[in-house]
Formats: sequence, structure tokens, C-alpha cells
Amino acid sequence: MPYQITERRKVGDTALSLPVMGMGTAHLGELYGVIDEVESRATLQSAWELGVRFFDTAPWYGRGLAEHRLGGFLRTVPRDQFQITTKVGRTLKRPDDPENFDRTPWTGGLNFEVKFDYTYDGVMRSYEEALQRLALPTVDGLLIHDLSLDYHGDALDGYLRELLDGGGVKALQELKAAGDIPAFGMGINTHLALDTIAPQVDLDFLLVAMPYTLVDQETLHTGMKRCVDENIGVIIGSPFASGILATGSGGNAKYRYEDAPGEIIEKVKGIEAICARQGVSLQAAALQFVLAHPAVVSIIPGAMKRVEVEANVASLGKPIPTAFWDELRNERLIDVDAPTPEEA
Repeated sequence: MPYQITERRKVGDTALSLPVMGMGTAHLGELYGVIDEVESRATLQSAWELGVRFFDTAPWYGRGLAEHRLGGFLRTVPRDQFQITTKVGRTLKRPDDPENFDRTPWTGGLNFEVKFDYTYDGVMRSYEEALQRLALPTVDGLLIHDLSLDYHGDALDGYLRELLDGGGVKALQELKAAGDIPAFGMGINTHLALDTIAPQVDLDFLLVAMPYTLVDQETLHTGMKRCVDENIGVIIGSPFASGILATGSGGNAKYRYEDAPGEIIEKVKGIEAICARQGVSLQAAALQFVLAHPAVVSIIPGAMKRVEVEANVASLGKPIPTAFWDELRNERLIDVDAPTPEEA
């Protein structure tokens, strides 16, 4: 069942609805390579011309660069024709030594140091700073960003207390009650955060970046099921699993934002073999698979170049035979209970 980019889905019990596909902007923050301004603008312009009307960004992406680039483009188009989400939990400040500042993990980006702050004041400051970088007076949703063990280690409990007891959640509730935002959620990178951190906050939606993809459905019966049961919308933030489902198993394949491990490469090779037999694009399978889950409202694949946006939009509408999904199940390359497009 191919999808249309104009199709929209409602986010939980909120007034917000989103197109089934938008665009993530981490790549515009120069995650894997430097992108010049002309190419960045051409990528966004291409997305707009192809019908993309939902964009997600964050202060973390390029240490402010992605928000600057996205906002510079969006202020040239009608505000009522697009939707945008960004994130809170980090504020940016001038480093002590700008000339020798290490921007890791960003290949490029800007020279701004990050401060984690999930308190009431921190959330409000992060929100206001983001509006200024975007040059927009409103956004359509805010996400609590990277509140997980992989980022914070032993400091996680303290940051969680900032959010719950220090007023971070209260700030988001106030912004929603005032009509400044129609919904708020949490950005999730790990299975553990999806299953243990997210349930501690009453959320409208989740941005799930890695725990549910064509190569990993470990959370199907836990975190993703809870989203269905509690009517929490899900945006899939990394439908290509941070790279390997877009590039394929060869070359410098990435998974979880690092070089892909051998077991993942072998699993993707198995999927690729079935793609070849069935005449199916790996990219189309990756995008359409996650959209079939009943909790998922949108996917936001990223792009560095115009051609990548074009490929993403084309993949959304490519027919995929039922036999393809059946073969993946028979080969145990996807969970046998995972919903697939013909069942959606």
C-alpha cells in the first residue's frame, strides 16, 4: 500500500495532525560532512517543491546550525503551510576558547557549547533561544531531548529530577495550556529510555529515533505497544537506522550513528537479498515498514542533498508486494507480529 505525502495523521488526543512524512534536519547540522549554504538551501527548497510540509530540528543539531538554516528558509514561505518541531533540554553558550573549540560529534556546525538544563527556566530558555534561531514566533511541538543513560550516565537521575521536580514538565504544560504549542513529547534514542524514562511523563507524542526500524523491532511488544494502548503518537526519527537502510550494507555503512556492526550488516544483507528477489527498493521498504505501525503518525528521514530528498519522496509511493513482507517474516528478518503495510 503506497503512501501519499499529503496524507495526514492525528497526534494522540491533541489538535495536532502531521503529514506521514516530513524531514529531519540533523544532516543540515553537518553530522557526517560539511554542507555549504547553497546546497543546504537547495535541499530545503527541493523538499518544499516536492510537498514536504513538516520539519523537525533541534538546538543540538550542529550546535544551532540546523535551526539557523531551517529557519532562514521557512521564514520565506507562508507560516500556515508548514509545521515544525524542535527540542528542549539544551541551551547554547559561547565557549571559553572559540578558536580551539571541539565541535564533536559534528563534522562542521557552530562554535557553541552545550549546557544540559531540564528545569523550568532551562526549558523556557531553550524554547526562546530556538525561536530566535529559527526566526519564527511559533513552533508546533516541543520535545524533551536526549534524557537517557547513553547521554548522561550517572547524572541521569539528577536531570530526570530537574524535569519532574524542577519544573521542566510544568513549563511544557504551561506552554500548551497557553496555546503556544499544541503538543509536547520526548525524543528517544534507546530501548531503555522508551521503556523506562518516557512512561514517567504524560506525553502527547514520542520521537523514536532508533528503537523501531526495519532491522530492529525489540520494542514492538513493550514501548511501542504502550504507545498504542495509551494513544501516544510516534514520529520515527531515523527510519533508515541512521544510514544503513539508505546506503545498504556495503561501504561505510552507519548504524546508531556509528560504523555498523557485523551482525547488523549481515541482517541487512539478508533483507537486501529479498529486496532483489522481489524487485523492492530497500529504502522504500524501510520507510513504509515503520509507517504501518498503528502508533506511528509520521517519519522524518534526513537528507544532505536534493537528490536524497527526491529519493525519499519517491520511496514513499513505491508499491511493495505482500510477498515481500511474507518472505521477511518467513526468514525471521522481521518480528512475525510486526504490522506491515498490507495490514495497516
